[in-house]
Amino acid sequence: MQRRRFLLGAGALAASAVMPEVVFAHTGGSARLVVVILRGALDGLAAVPPYGDPDYASLHRELAIAAPGGADGALALNNTFGLHPALSYLHERFAAGELIVFDAVASPYRDRSHFDGQNVLENGLASPIGNADGWLNRALAALPASGRRADRAVAISQNVPLILRGETAVMSKSPQATPEVDEDLLARLADLYSKDDWFSARLSEAMQTDKMMDGAGDSASPKEPARAGYPDRVTAVARMAANLMRSDGGPEIAVIEASGWDTHANQGGAKGILSARLGGLDKALKSLADELAPLWPQTAVLVVTEFGRTAAVNGTRGTDHGTGGCAFLVGGAVRGGQVIADWPGLRRTALLDNRDLKPTLDLRSVFKAVLNEHLHVDANTLAKRVFPDSSGARPLQGLIRA
Repeated sequence: MQRRRFLLGAGALAASAVMPEVVFAHTGGSARLVVVILRGALDGLAAVPPYGDPDYASLHRELAIAAPGGADGALALNNTFGLHPALSYLHERFAAGELIVFDAVASPYRDRSHFDGQNVLENGLASPIGNADGWLNRALAALPASGRRADRAVAISQNVPLILRGETAVMSKSPQATPEVDEDLLARLADLYSKDDWFSARLSEAMQTDKMMDGAGDSASPKEPARAGYPDRVTAVARMAANLMRSDGGPEIAVIEASGWDTHANQGGAKGILSARLGGLDKALKSLADELAPLWPQTAVLVVTEFGRTAAVNGTRGTDHGTGGCAFLVGGAVRGGQVIADWPGLRRTALLDNRDLKPTLDLRSVFKAVLNEHLHVDANTLAKRVFPDSSGARPLQGLIRA
């Protein structure tokens, strides 16, 4: 329980459940990066249960995941932390040295509004207002030049997500972005999915209308009705992202979103609503890796959410908006087998505002490390241009294989 970086002793991809718009931006280099945004606030104490903390079970009660060993027990990472039993693929990647788990992590935001929290997560600043562009967009503009032709970044989303908004974006059907359309790319997409009836139909819809299959809507909405087959839809969009990245002249960076993580009621523990969502995420990440195949060794996938959830169960067998949570970094390029957690504990006196896991790691320290070590954005640019008000968030080290 000491505050330290936990190491494994023996040393993807969620997506919107409807067909997304496709937004492109120029980039360079051979590394591949996927950013997965889980909208609605994932319960980090369920996804990464701190089963070794003596206060965990009494706070999370029926939502708590049992210690490793039983049929519904956590998948052990070390003597303190595990993964939810629905995250079996991520657990395999941890054992293979391709997953880093971050716990007690959060953006600088502390006021527990989904929309403001998502803005801070994506603009990379301390305030939800003041910038109309995102940190990944600013990083794209700073990437080293590359000789690779038609290098791009792609946002798979109903609307252009803030994280990729800005002057770098050059193609979108979304009303928030510039209307310039790359006809050659659309033809290549049509050819890529001409033999897949589901993808072909969805691509045709996306090219002909600004409305999604389920009607117009804001993809940033944290709430999403339960849908039969949701995990399969998530996996299908993950396959789409991977196939785009693997195609000739395809994107090197992808941003994907998934809503539906706002579990105020009937969240469930090892089984239930959240378990099904986590299983869909796990399956999608496996599909992403399988489809990327030869590109997987040079790929890193960041999975993040706007904030965590309350340490205690609420009156409707769910959890409310919190602060500290978890994040994942997985991929063949990742120096994994690590749990990075300056764990504050779950004693009542250790909780933030007597209710939330206290964050001890700024997400921007993770972002900076990935951009520097994986995409080779220099530290000065990260500090001054990409994350200009983040002097207190020093980049982590050793997240990416040399």
